[in-house]
Amino acid sequence: MKKRYDQWLAITAIALGLSFVVAGNANAGYCLGDMLGASSCDTGCDESACCEPDCGCEFDCGGSGYCDAGCDGGCDSGQCTCLPALDSFAKKLTGLGCIQKSDHCFDDFISPMIDFVHFEDPRNVTELRPIFMTHRFPNALGPGNVPAGGSIQLFALQFRIALTERLSLIAVKDGYIIDNSEGALDSALLNSGWADVSAGLKYNFVRNAKTGTLLSGGFTFEIPMGSEGALQSQGDGEFHFFATGGQRLLNGNAHILSSVGWQLPVDQSVQSTTIHWNNHLDVRVTDKFYLFTENSWWHWVDDANTGSSFGVSGLDLLNLNDTAVEGNDVVTHNVGMKFKPSGNVEAGMAYEFPLTDFEDIMKDRWTFDMIFRY
Repeated sequence: MKKRYDQWLAITAIALGLSFVVAGNANAGYCLGDMLGASSCDTGCDESACCEPDCGCEFDCGGSGYCDAGCDGGCDSGQCTCLPALDSFAKKLTGLGCIQKSDHCFDDFISPMIDFVHFEDPRNVTELRPIFMTHRFPNALGPGNVPAGGSIQLFALQFRIALTERLSLIAVKDGYIIDNSEGALDSALLNSGWADVSAGLKYNFVRNAKTGTLLSGGFTFEIPMGSEGALQSQGDGEFHFFATGGQRLLNGNAHILSSVGWQLPVDQSVQSTTIHWNNHLDVRVTDKFYLFTENSWWHWVDDANTGSSFGVSGLDLLNLNDTAVEGNDVVTHNVGMKFKPSGNVEAGMAYEFPLTDFEDIMKDRWTFDMIFRY
């Protein structure tokens, strides 16, 4: 029976819409209009209670005192300090100097794991994130049933640096790919090698610690400096423009995240153009343990003018010069768990699989991550 990805997308959209309505009603009359976090009801942010019950916020931010940067002054209040070893690095990159602490007033949130190159956490954080992924290919690729199979493994390290209370430097793609592919992919097309490097900026437009609402946007640029044998260094690089948001539910015991993005190559004649939509729902079952589920929808807006005609493009790992991908859609889904003993450490695992008949290059995938947050 043919899988209907449009039904899954409709269900997801309805669920997200209802969640935001519920969250909005629960906080009605309590500074919902102050999405930038600058209203007079923030006067208690400098106190250890962090959030004032009078404003409708019953959530305690862990006694950090760093509840709202618009009210407590951020670094001026002593809650932010520089990291001397990295300070000169930040100045060289941006000229902005001091590396900020992560925004710990949203420590009840966890970071998403599906499509980790493009699904960006909406929070402003300073962190290192090692990632290991093992990805299996379908036995046949595309409408031509090109023989494939086997797998690849990726060892990667993301980092994010909060440069101001709202602005972050993000590096989301790098690492080393180990090839264990089979069929037409084996050796003739794909070999072990370095992945491309992708980095950019993220800005936090909306931050309301009382309602638990976040909205950020930004861009990255993928530098074609990886190994050609690992199917990297395609074209002249590509931009990714994105918006990402999150909402706290059930007094911090559940959360939703959602992001949309546009993947635009510099040279569209040799790489495909895509749009994608990612969603995340988690439930905190204990103080330190979360269960979550996520989905990712990809749509190919345009294909390359020259290259192969396998009918697959590569999802978040690759952007191949394929001439037969325009109009393709794929939806993948995952289930996973995270262990978060504190606001500074987070560990997760997730199993991902396609929901649509069209799988592009994914049979299934296991992803593991660790986050060390400042």
